[in-house]
Amino acid sequence: MNKVSANIRRIREQKGYSQEYMAQELEISQASYARIENEETKLSIDRLFEISNILETDISSLLGTEKLTINHQENHEGAFGNGYIQNLHIENKEVYEKLIKNLEDQIDFLKKRLDKYE
Repeated sequence: MNKVSANIRRIREQKGYSQEYMAQELEISQASYARIENEETKLSIDRLFEISNILETDISSLLGTEKLTINHQENHEGAFGNGYIQNLHIENKEVYEKLIKNLEDQIDFLKKRLDKYE
């Protein structure tokens, strides 16, 4: 299972959503949804965004880019805080590279299907 499919399944299970629920929200059959998680069908970018919306997560979570969390405490002034450090440029680059790769894979897949009819 690739990282995207594994992340979709993991997040879906964490949310307590069934494959039937996901299929209903995506307006597809449960069998079609199972093919997404089992990598038997290619995911389009649009479908990936739909899934991220249903799972109430950002697309970077599905693609596997992670954020670094740092806890910061300054006892001498009594200031406490949690912060997120994100290198957005690098994170966005990783997301775009994965999206481009996904689109290239989708193009190759469609070309192969088209070749069957020629």
